[in-house]
Amino acid sequence: MLGLDPNAVIWVVAAVATCGVIFRPWRVPEYVWALSAAALLTGFGFIPWPSALAAVAKGTDVYLFLIGMMVLAELARQEGLFDWLAMYAAQHAKGSGQRLFDLVFLVGTLVTVFLSNDATAVVLTPAVYAAAKAAKAEPLPYLFVCAFIANAASFVLPISNPANLVIFGSHMPPLLTWLWHFTLPSIAAIGLTYVALRFTQRKHLRLPLETVIALQPLSSGARLTAFGILLTAIVLLLASAFDLQLGLPTFCAGIATASLIHLRQRMNPMPVLKGVSWAVLPLVGGLFVLVEGLAQTGVIDVLAHHLATLADHSAGQATWGAGIAVAIASNLINNLPMGLIAGSVGHIAQLPTHTTSALLIGVDLGPNLSITGSLATLLWLIAVRREGEHVSAIDFLKVGILVMPPALVGAMAALSISGG
Repeated sequence: MLGLDPNAVIWVVAAVATCGVIFRPWRVPEYVWALSAAALLTGFGFIPWPSALAAVAKGTDVYLFLIGMMVLAELARQEGLFDWLAMYAAQHAKGSGQRLFDLVFLVGTLVTVFLSNDATAVVLTPAVYAAAKAAKAEPLPYLFVCAFIANAASFVLPISNPANLVIFGSHMPPLLTWLWHFTLPSIAAIGLTYVALRFTQRKHLRLPLETVIALQPLSSGARLTAFGILLTAIVLLLASAFDLQLGLPTFCAGIATASLIHLRQRMNPMPVLKGVSWAVLPLVGGLFVLVEGLAQTGVIDVLAHHLATLADHSAGQATWGAGIAVAIASNLINNLPMGLIAGSVGHIAQLPTHTTSALLIGVDLGPNLSITGSLATLLWLIAVRREGEHVSAIDFLKVGILVMPPALVGAMAALSISGG
């Protein structure tokens, strides 16, 4: 159209959209950049409408998953569950910033493993902010824990990150096989992330915290919300065990919990619906369309061919090269679309298991470098802004550049030891 090279236009528009999502010039929201780029490429015919709609439809499970988690998080916030958890954590910290840091890290790891990294970003972040405020501590060091552990612990189980399902698709390995491949890399990633974060935040953690903290009893709505979150975790584990998609069960659990609470208390559901960050859905949809556009340029086929050739020549080089390259690329285009690309590359090239495992580690752990590297971190950023905190791309990068590389190298080394 207009005598322009379609591939060049797609690459330029995708690059501009990526920069917009990362740097938010003029404070334009992230979803506006992704959605505008998708609409531009589709409206001018660079991406056919059927292909764009099919790309959006690919994210249906992700949309349902996010809606369910965001509804649960908003319920927990409005019913006071976050406030209660915050007071409990602050009380057990006993005036020690390091102890509070350890508590947040432990809880963040468990939430990520059994509820997904998106749940850590959406559900845990507000509670951690409230805990820091209750203890009269600087919130950011503890909020950073939520962001970084959400990615570092996201390949312990298949359900720990929706991107895991995107990468493997119908070729998801059995749970025992998964644990054999990823247990050692997960331990390395979590342990090194803990050490690096403690080091970067050491000055703040030495400051004394408030010790006199009153713990109020839980309301009935908060107890029901906690039960709904626990039920969601069980449902997700069962869905994963039976190789089912996670979106619909999470959506149903969130809606059922909200309906039960509002019917029992005869409350208007609109405040909860208004509190949900709906803008994340068009952001994800726009990213899916942009990936479809990049696929049409032929770049995915080229990548698959080169990686397969390298794997035939040297499996070790292919594994390390794939993990590091994907980790870096996830920070440039976000790890959800990168997961789609990595999954397509793995299916096209029929790569060795250890190389596919390296692709997954790169997609899951690599985004800890930048603030827009993963969907979980974007959700975390939205939650942090809602609490009145401001974290710029540079602020996050200053921590990420010290936290991510050692964790990635450690996880990749552990992968080679475990047999990939």
